[in-house]
Amino acid sequence: MEDRIHDAIAHGYVEDEQGNKINIENDHGIDILGDIIQSSMYSPQPQTDPKNKYDTPPGVLAHLETLPRDPAAWRLHKRIDNIFREHIDSLPPYTKEQLVFPGITVADIQIQGNLETYFEEYKYDLINAFNDNTTQTEFYDIYATMPRLNHKEFTYKIKVQNNNGSPKKSVIRILAMPYRDGNGAIIPFDEGRWLAIEMDLFVKTLTPGDNEIIRKSSEASITVPDVPTYKTLVEMTESHQTLEMYESATGIPNRLLLPKGNEEGVQFRLLVAVTDAQQDVNDESIITMNKYHHYGVRGVQPDKRPFGYPLDRRVPDEHIVDEVPNIKETMVKVYNHNVFIPIPHN
Repeated sequence: MEDRIHDAIAHGYVEDEQGNKINIENDHGIDILGDIIQSSMYSPQPQTDPKNKYDTPPGVLAHLETLPRDPAAWRLHKRIDNIFREHIDSLPPYTKEQLVFPGITVADIQIQGNLETYFEEYKYDLINAFNDNTTQTEFYDIYATMPRLNHKEFTYKIKVQNNNGSPKKSVIRILAMPYRDGNGAIIPFDEGRWLAIEMDLFVKTLTPGDNEIIRKSSEASITVPDVPTYKTLVEMTESHQTLEMYESATGIPNRLLLPKGNEEGVQFRLLVAVTDAQQDVNDESIITMNKYHHYGVRGVQPDKRPFGYPLDRRVPDEHIVDEVPNIKETMVKVYNHNVFIPIPHN
């Protein structure tokens, strides 16, 4: 099956059940490959996918409770990741004309606050793991404590010039990619862009002239807050407090927005790209909602661009970034000073 996927990527198309050729050499080709790799019923040829004839147990990726600690799962993730990269790298790089947002210039990028992570002691509520009919848990609070990574709050301060004579609705894309590898060698830009992570994405209207954009790390659209415990929900309901409703629960925890870092500071390239919202936004009501999350709501993907744009495709010449005024990068460091914050005891 994997060989057939590699062949499809090399040929630039897949065939459906009727033998029709479906072009995958475009931004939506990765969606078709995803349906094939996932063994989805949306696959162009679902009959070639396994039918669970022998009732085989689920693979390592199906057990979400153990996946993060399973080395085999990450090796498989990387193998699948390389298949998608083979497809994306077969697409032509973006040209300067495709990347430019006419009249828009990113003048400056600053970070207010330290990019610093730390470990904190956290209590996990285990009440739902017990049957209160047999253990009388209604009289007790049952918790487990363990350390978890968190980060200090920080704020982006981005200066953007709109040299057009009218307001322009834009999409602000913030990405970070590692600058050096484990041996201290500088990672080439084209290799680093595949390791880039999207830190935030949001819509902003740029007025003519100078614009100063302030964005807090807690507002990142790719993250979600901690899920309230069952006990918290009960207490808030009984006290008639307002409960916040989330349209989507997909996204990484906000506390994991930054990589861990170290004492000396791990260097990252921080890249800000300002693109045209008129061309990029599918549904502005989703992308501007306070509880918008990165992967869409009710089956609608808010961003027309591929994940990681404009770093999703090959960048043969990194100087093209310097030639595009609406894209700018700066160097930042992420620190971790081995700080551990215990739970305060009364």
